[in-house]
Amino acid sequence: MLKPRILVTGATGKTGSVVAAELLHAGYRVRALVHRQDARSAQLRAKGAEIALGDMSDAEHVAEALDDVQRAYYCPPFGPDMIQGAVAFAVAARESGLEHVVGLTQWLSSPSHPALMTRQHWLVDRLLPMTPGITHTIVRPGFFADSYLALTGPAAQLGVFPWPYGDSRNAPPSNEDIARVAVAALIDPSRHGGKSYRPTGPALLDAQDMAAAIGRAVGRSVRVVPTPAWLFLKGMRMDGFPAEEMSAMRYYIDDHKRGAFEAGAPTTDVLEVTGRPAEDFETIARRYAARPRNRRTPGNRLRELVEFLITPLRPGPDLDRYDRELRRPFPSAPQLALDSEVWRREHTIEPSARTKRIADAREMLA
Repeated sequence: MLKPRILVTGATGKTGSVVAAELLHAGYRVRALVHRQDARSAQLRAKGAEIALGDMSDAEHVAEALDDVQRAYYCPPFGPDMIQGAVAFAVAARESGLEHVVGLTQWLSSPSHPALMTRQHWLVDRLLPMTPGITHTIVRPGFFADSYLALTGPAAQLGVFPWPYGDSRNAPPSNEDIARVAVAALIDPSRHGGKSYRPTGPALLDAQDMAAAIGRAVGRSVRVVPTPAWLFLKGMRMDGFPAEEMSAMRYYIDDHKRGAFEAGAPTTDVLEVTGRPAEDFETIARRYAARPRNRRTPGNRLRELVEFLITPLRPGPDLDRYDRELRRPFPSAPQLALDSEVWRREHTIEPSARTKRIADAREMLA
């Protein structure tokens, strides 16, 4: 008997590539939806995936990709047209007879968050379960370990770990653990349908903990460098991050500082869903340290030194202008995650002492 065909969207991305590979290894038929033909899609094809080329916001592309598909991993592309893509997916899913969807979303998703991306995620989380005949599993991690380990280069070459998040902590999961939770839900919809999971790492870590783990991975001492948000965003712009991600990041930094990623963490979801313990941060860091760009060579050191010196001198992103040109909707009363009663209720989170102090101070000033 043939196993179900599973569509993997974002199949060349951080989690989608792992989802596709794990499903293929388990003997499932995989259709990988990708933006373009490149070396990454060629690798998936070589592993046995069927490649579908298309744009997630194009209803006809999505309908073609979902033809004769029974289950799907839905990773909505970041961008102002996320809702367009989600509606196209929901319409095509209903018409194709899709049985089960595993959706990747955000821990912060809430209806009044100042980040458009996060408000859109909240809407997508509600759209897919409303589609008749389809069961839905939500996977909602916080910041991935990848978000911090993108800074392995300056740590390895210069011994510095830029940190804009104050004294807050997180239990960041690996891309691989997030993907393995999604795969388990795709393989057994009867067990996981209608449920939400928050993959995390095994322990809450602060900046010093992460710097020490990265230092052990790269073989040198690494010190934390407190970094203002404006400078951190300049670095993101130099690294080529799109405007929509930088626009959201300026708010996520504040969420992080206030402890939104500490709330409810760590969880045991990775172990309970996959049967394997979550990877610790140092194990993940060692994979990043082994990448050619992060190895300690004279050329890599020179590149990181030049970037470190010129970043403060480069112009930062004009995110207010980006928002104006986008003409995006904005909530009348924007709220970061911990300020949102809806977010706390949906995530079963009680306000922290820090959040209560901030709220009390605001009431006094009102």
